[in-house]
Amino acid sequence: MTTSNKKIIFTGPVGAGKTTAIDAISDIKTIKTDEHASDMTKSRKPQTTVAMDYGLINLGDDERVHLYGTPGQERFDFMWDILTKGGIGLILLLDNTRKDPFRDMKFYTNAFRDFIEQEQMVLGVTRMDLQRRPGLNDYRNWLDELSIQAPIFEVDARSRKDVTALVQALLYSLDPGVTA
Repeated sequence: MTTSNKKIIFTGPVGAGKTTAIDAISDIKTIKTDEHASDMTKSRKPQTTVAMDYGLINLGDDERVHLYGTPGQERFDFMWDILTKGGIGLILLLDNTRKDPFRDMKFYTNAFRDFIEQEQMVLGVTRMDLQRRPGLNDYRNWLDELSIQAPIFEVDARSRKDVTALVQALLYSLDPGVTA
């Protein structure tokens, strides 16, 4: 019996919930490469990912989904290409309380454009409980402006149920016959 391995990448700006989302869904203790923030990042959170986060979902005896979280800071963008190698899809998390979430969306979809065009993307908007605007329809319109088709979800990155919905949507968009 051969083991089937899939790789999903979580990306987005600092503080959007990548590490938290992987923690919420991983069947193993998440491996983190957090360091104390030493730049403007420390105004959003005391630690930040500098290489990657890693988690794992066991879908059965012979199927696993590996979860990789990218660093959110542009200065660590060399890791983005490394982490997407062999990936089947991208989960982009955006923090609705940031100053300009549309600018964040444009930046990350541009940075991962080749990967998104070859694979698939799902968008999760975090912290909508703290700030309702922009709304999901605004995000849909922005994706349309960028010529990107992707499912959009309001998510609490701490919620296993919400993060599972993101992963299931990604797997389903890749293969409508998949069950998770």
